[in-house]
Amino acid sequence: MIKNTFYYPLTATPFKRNSSYTEITPCRQLKSYVRCFWGTEQPVIQRAEEHTDQIVIPDTCADIIYYIDHTKNTVSGGFCGVNDHSFYVQEEGKAGHSVSTFAIRFYAWSVYAFAEDSLKSTANTYDEIGTRFEWIDRAVRPKLLELKSIQEKASYAEQLLTGKVINPRENEIVNHAVNCILINKGAMGVTALAKELFVSSRQLERLFHEYIGITPKKLSNLIRYQFLWRDILWEPDFNILNSVHKYGYTDQSHLLHEFKRYHSMDIHSAKSMAFENVGKLQDISEQISVK
Repeated sequence: MIKNTFYYPLTATPFKRNSSYTEITPCRQLKSYVRCFWGTEQPVIQRAEEHTDQIVIPDTCADIIYYIDHTKNTVSGGFCGVNDHSFYVQEEGKAGHSVSTFAIRFYAWSVYAFAEDSLKSTANTYDEIGTRFEWIDRAVRPKLLELKSIQEKASYAEQLLTGKVINPRENEIVNHAVNCILINKGAMGVTALAKELFVSSRQLERLFHEYIGITPKKLSNLIRYQFLWRDILWEPDFNILNSVHKYGYTDQSHLLHEFKRYHSMDIHSAKSMAFENVGKLQDISEQISVK
C-alpha cells in the first residue's frame, strides 16, 4: 500500500464550496486510496444560467462520476481516467429538473485496487463505469435515487470500498515507484527510479501502463506540477526561481511553459481564478493545508 500522508492534489478552484459542489474526506482506511467523495450536498433545481463551463486541471486522480436526475428518476455517469491536460466541462442537467452529482475521486495509482480490468489506455478518456467497475456500479447506481444527501451517498460508498481494501489488487513495484516519486516531489528521472527499484525502465513503463494508465515520466511531471500549484497558492512570497531549483526544472522558461501546458493559462490567471470570491488567505488555510 502507498502510505501517502503528505500529497493532496488540488483542483483549479480548490476553495470552491457551495450547494453544487462539496467534498467529503474518506475514512482512515481509504485515505491512501480515495482523495475525496464529491458532488452536490442535496438535489438542486437546475437553472438554465447555471450551465457554465468549468475547467478541470490534471490532478493525478481518476473519478467515477454519477449524474442523478431526480425528476426523471434516471442515473447516468462514467469513469474519467487520469488526465495530462486541462479541459472544460459543462454541468449536466435539464433546466427545471431536480438534479444531483455524486463522485468518487481516486488517486490515479490506487484506482486499480478496485478495478476489474487493466487501466491501460484509460488516460484522457471517459468510459462506461461498468467496463472496469461493474461491481461498484451494480451496488451504487440503484442507491443514488434513494440516498439524497452527499453524506449518505459517501457513507454507503465508503462501506463498499472499505471491504475491498482488505485484500486490494496491487503491485509492490508500482507502489514503491509511486512512493519514490511522491517523496521526490516528481523531480526523479525514470532511469534513477528504475535503478532504485532494480527493474528496467521498459518494465517499469509496462507496469505503469497496466496499473495507472500513464508512464512514470508523465506521472512524475504531473505530481511536480501539483506540488508547484500548491506552492503558488500557499506561499505568499512564491518565487519562480526558487521553484526551478526546488523541483528540478531546467530554467524559468521551462517551469512557466510546463505550468501553462498543464493548466491552460499562466500562473497569474490561474491564481486569480483560484482565489475568485474567496476571502482572506488565513480564512481558508485549513482547506489548502496538507491533510
